[in-house]
Amino acid sequence: MQVKRVIEVVKEFPGLGKRIKQVREKDKRPLVQICREAGISRAYWYQLEAEDLRAPATEEMIRKIEIVLGVDLDIGFDK
Repeated sequence: MQVKRVIEVVKEFPGLGKRIKQVREKDKRPLVQICREAGISRAYWYQLEAEDLRAPATEEMIRKIEIVLGVDLDIGFDK
């Protein structure tokens, strides 16, 4: 059984939400499409951008966001 690494975005990676928002705003696709491709609800995406998450993110989720947006968010998960 594989355990997903849960991360506290606000504590571990301050400013990550702002970076994600900046990249998303440059993307020409509608948010609904980006969310669908990443497997994340729009409500959760907005919470992530605002760094006001009601539930923690997983490393897998952040990796999916990087793939969908075509960026490297330069997060050192190897801590």
